[in-house]
Amino acid sequence: MIKDPELHELVEMETREILTQYEYDGKEAKFVKGSALCAVNGTDPELGEKKILELLDVMDKYIPLPKRPIDKPFMMPIESTFTIPGRGTVITGTIEQGKIKAGDEVELVGYSRKTERTTITGIETFRKQLDYGEAGDNVGVLVRAWQREHVFRGNLIKFR
Repeated sequence: MIKDPELHELVEMETREILTQYEYDGKEAKFVKGSALCAVNGTDPELGEKKILELLDVMDKYIPLPKRPIDKPFMMPIESTFTIPGRGTVITGTIEQGKIKAGDEVELVGYSRKTERTTITGIETFRKQLDYGEAGDNVGVLVRAWQREHVFRGNLIKFR
């Protein structure tokens, strides 16, 4: 953390110039000066925790949420798979479009294989159970009928 206020101002001016040079709006860019280390360690809350909360407020205010195609049919490319013994196969990926919930029937397509169908039995993201997943979410979907050995990165699951 830079302690000298004059040096702070100089660094900010240079950063604004670089942003402008790369065709960003350097004049209107928002800066929040703080210390993540202080926030993590619980020291100097004025510089740590309060600045992290201020940063989150600035991000919420100035960074727009991306448009997500949730009105289209569900489609998710498969990134990886793993097995939970006694529960089934978990397929992970980022939902490209649409929405999915437990109980929905989906198809596995790709690699010139015969299309196979199954039912989603659960949806999670970062160890948190979800009621549904939608476009833009990185999720793991639990299925029972498909074996991990038959589901590959690059396959696609979509609504039946």
